[in-house]
Parts: sequence; C-alpha cells; structure tokens
Amino acid sequence: MTSAVLVGSPNSGKSLLFNRLTGLNQKVANFPGVTVDTLSGQSRKQASVRLVDLPGAYSLDSLSGEEAVAIDALQRALQEEETEKILFVVDVTRLEKSLVFALQVLSRARRADKAVVIAANMMDSLGRHGLSFDATGLSAALGVPVVPVSARTGEGLGQLEETLLTHDGVGASAATRWYDGGDAERRQCAEKLARDFGPRGDVIIAAANRADALFLHSVSGALCFLVIMYLLFQSIFTWSAPLMDAVEAGLSWVAGLVVPMIGNTLAQDFVSDALFGGLGAFLVFVPQIFVLTLVVGLLEDSGYLSRAAVICHRPLKLFGLTGRSFVPMLSGVACAIPGIYAARTVESPRRRWLTYLAIPLMPCSARLPVYALLIAAFIPAETVLGGLVGLQGLAMFGIYLFGITTGLLVTSLVSRMGAQRELDEAPFVLEMPPYRIPSWLSLLRSSWDRSRHFIYRAGPVIFWVTLVVWVLGYFPNRGEDLGSSWLGQLGRWIEPVFTPLGLDWTYGVAILASFLAREVFVGTLGTLFGIEGADDDVISLAERVQASGLPLGSGFALLVFFAIAAQCISTLAVLRRESGSWRLPVQLFVAYSLLAYGAAFLTFNLVEWLAS
Repeated sequence: MTSAVLVGSPNSGKSLLFNRLTGLNQKVANFPGVTVDTLSGQSRKQASVRLVDLPGAYSLDSLSGEEAVAIDALQRALQEEETEKILFVVDVTRLEKSLVFALQVLSRARRADKAVVIAANMMDSLGRHGLSFDATGLSAALGVPVVPVSARTGEGLGQLEETLLTHDGVGASAATRWYDGGDAERRQCAEKLARDFGPRGDVIIAAANRADALFLHSVSGALCFLVIMYLLFQSIFTWSAPLMDAVEAGLSWVAGLVVPMIGNTLAQDFVSDALFGGLGAFLVFVPQIFVLTLVVGLLEDSGYLSRAAVICHRPLKLFGLTGRSFVPMLSGVACAIPGIYAARTVESPRRRWLTYLAIPLMPCSARLPVYALLIAAFIPAETVLGGLVGLQGLAMFGIYLFGITTGLLVTSLVSRMGAQRELDEAPFVLEMPPYRIPSWLSLLRSSWDRSRHFIYRAGPVIFWVTLVVWVLGYFPNRGEDLGSSWLGQLGRWIEPVFTPLGLDWTYGVAILASFLAREVFVGTLGTLFGIEGADDDVISLAERVQASGLPLGSGFALLVFFAIAAQCISTLAVLRRESGSWRLPVQLFVAYSLLAYGAAFLTFNLVEWLAS
C-alpha cells in the first residue's frame, strides 16, 4: 500500500480535506493545536492509497510540541519507500504565509524524490469576496500541480483525487530556482508568487477586521465572550431537553415490552435493574454530551476560539497561564484527553505544565451526567427574567464556572509557590484565522462520533460495574432488602467516610465506583435504586434521588466533589505519557481527591447552615 502525506499550516482546512478524501470523520477545528496527532485512512477513490494527516505546522523549524510531532512525522515519511506523494494544503486567502512553508517542503521532497501536489483550499471564501486565484500560473511557476479546492463545499475534490492518482513528480526539476536558498530568499519568493498569482488579501483582512472590532474590543469583546460562554452551558439543557425526553421515553417503552417477556425472575430483575436501571439511566444524558460537543465545535470551526484566546490572555496571565492555554482548557470541557494533547501548543514548558494542572479540573463531558442528575434532582425546571434564563441552565453554568475557577486558583497558587522562573519565556503570538462558515455536515458527524465514542468507551465500564453492583446488591436475599445484601454489608464499612457529607452507604458505593470513570456514578446509583424500587419506573433516576431524602447540602457537596476529584484513569494515563513519568498523575490524583473531600465537607456544612 502506498501513502500520500497531507501537510499544511493550522487553519488551512487540511483535516477537513482529509475527511473528505477518506470519508472519515476526524475532529476539525479552526484553531492551531486542535489536531495534535497523526491520522490515517484509505482513500475513497483508491483503496490501495493510504492518506496520512499530519498535525499543522508553520515551518520545518518547530516552536511547539505539536509542530515537532508534525516535522518528525514528515521526516520519517520522506524516508519511507511507501510514501509516494506529499499533498500540501495551502490557504489561498493567506497564500504568502502558506507558500513559505510549502517551498520548504518542496525542497525536502525534491531531495527525497517524492512527488508533490498542492491543494489550494478555501476557494469558497474567494468566491464570497469576488476574488480570483491563478492556479495554472502558480502551477507553471512551481512545476507541480496546483488544484483549486474547497474542503467545506467539496469543490474540486474529484480533480484533486485524479491528480493524486496520476501525478508522478515529472516537471518539478524545472522550478528548482524557487526551492533553493535560505529562509530570507524563500520569503521573497513566496511574496512574489503570492503577488503574481494570488488574490487580494486586503479585502479578506478588512472583512475580518470589522468583526474583530466587536469581538476583540476590550469592553464589547469581554461581554460577547461571557454571553457566548453562558449560552454554551445554557444550551446543554435547553437544546438537549427534547432529545433527552425522547431517549427516556424510548427506553421506558422498550423496557415495558422486554421485561414482561422474560420468564425467569432472576433474568427479569437483572434486565430491569442493571440494564435499564443502570445503563439506561446513563444513556439518558448522552444528548447533553452531543449538544456540548456541537456548540464547542461550532465555536472552533467559525474561528472565534482564537479571538477568545486573545481575550483570555491577560486574565490567564494573572494565574500563571497564557492565552494559548485557553483552547486546551476549553477542549477539556468536552474531554480532558484531547485537552492534554492540545497543550503541546503552549511553547513554555512551565506554562504547559501549569496547563496540565488546570485541565483535569475543567468540567468534562464525563461529569455532565452527574451534574445533570443532581441539578435535575435539586434545581426546579423554572425560568426567570421572562423565560430568558432557566434555573437549571444557570446552575450548570455555575458549576462549570466553579470548576474553571478552581483550576485557575490552583495554577495561580502553584505558579507562585515555586522559585523557578522561565528564562526563555516566549511572547504571546497567535494567528487570527479568517471567520468561516462551519461545515454543518462535518460538525454534526463529528458531534455524533464523539457521543458514540463516549458511549463505547464508558458503556463497557458501566456495564461491568453495574453487573458487579447488581450481583452484590441482589444476593443473598434476591433484592428484598438492599441493606442486608452483600453490597449493604460492604457499604456499612465505608459509610463513616461519607457520613460527614450527609451521605449514606449507597452514595458511598457509587462514589467509590466512579473512580473508575466519573460517569459510572449514574449507572451505579441507577442499579442500586433499581434493586430497591423494583416496582417503580426503571428510568426516572432524578425522582428517585429526590425520594431518597438526600439533604440539599449533600447534593451540593456531591457537585463540588465531582467538580474537583480526579476520577478518570484514562486522563491520568495520558498525563503520564505527556509528562514522561507517573509523578504528576499520582500527585494530581491524591491532591485533588483530598481537596475534593475537604471542599465537599465545607459545602455541606455551609448549605445546611444556610438552609436551617
């Protein structure tokens, strides 16, 4: 099998083009650093061709960990026999900047005897501004095929696929004068090529500047940021509510059909309590994860996140971080693992390390089912301000803000404790990509894939945990008395640890199980309540939490505990790989667990005192 390697700068549309050419649905975002690992897939045009998508880079001289990954992978690919072609993706709206890197790659590819094809992406943006691009002239000047395409609309993809199959590199030697020379000569060549064959960039820049006057203004930019972040968390409840109701109704309907058909009492109880009570309670909250991923993806693809990073740079600097830490932290809102990978874009090793400390405290999607359950149980589904603000959405915004604030306070404290100071602190420089209309089909597929991946990752863990919990809770009395079951006996041993938080042993068992994965808390609690109330509705877990008599202070204490505790084994494993040792993950696990318990204890007593 032969390979074609995709190379290009961040924001050039390279990953979206890769999705189009392979039919895969990888995450695409309009911010440097979101694609942080090499991806591969078979060409949909010819199965024998494997396409490899490298992380974005600005040049062959790496400044960040992400660029180092891309450059190392490119160097290896140029040395491999199976690599036949390099597909370099340029952004025609910023042609001069793209061509500086392209000339470097063309020089290396020529020495390695690899054919190069240039995909001139973002042609749809030129069309909206009435601009033109001379692909034929640029192709003749460089001696390689230049194919105009739009990864967002699909324009030119057929021609690009055909060129990838037929081009053999003949003709490149005629244009070696563009490839040779130092960096200064290449910049001059790129400027001349962009001037002779490219569009008028000032038109596009002027359009972006008009929007930046709003989004980057010291006052209006900050207000827009706060409104957008609030709408992000408010949408988790408002947009997902119909989907959640549909999932709950569908599961109830299926349970009503399936459970009575099972003749064996033991099997019937297992299906009702463990599957529909445990797994079913977890699946109800998946639509919220889909909506969260969709809205974050919309912000990424539109180009707004770079502006948000600029807005956040000065406040984040007060906490020892940088504006580049914003996107890894926001990525952590969806999942901590891609957030940790995205932290490679933070050039400063110390600030990258501080970013690692903050990411596990970001309110990730695994926490979302726990938050949604507790908020639904304790916060009424009412609105204020004429229906504009929902109390549950406001509570979700509050707990997310609490997690983010805690992360910033931790990094601020740690950054001031050490005597070490950065001697090579790089200035904050960030590319402002053009504002672009997101590809809705790609965005919906990406959100669906992330939600499905979340189910596939969490589902098996929840199934085995709920199976063990159900067996221990069902026997030896076949579920007639949960307190006297094997699980009840084990729970009594750990109950003193959670009594100061107003929690009984059932919640203690669910908390301990959640250290495998946070979302297991919902499945475990659903199984326990399913055994205890076998004659009730098998899905309505929030009502069962309300009926259990859980104090208001305990509900808030649980929210605080889950906002801080490090309960994701996968995250700790990725931190170990990125940091190079187990020291940081173990320190985070112990420190955040103790901090979570202490903060939950204070929260319980404060809320109970205020409510008394």
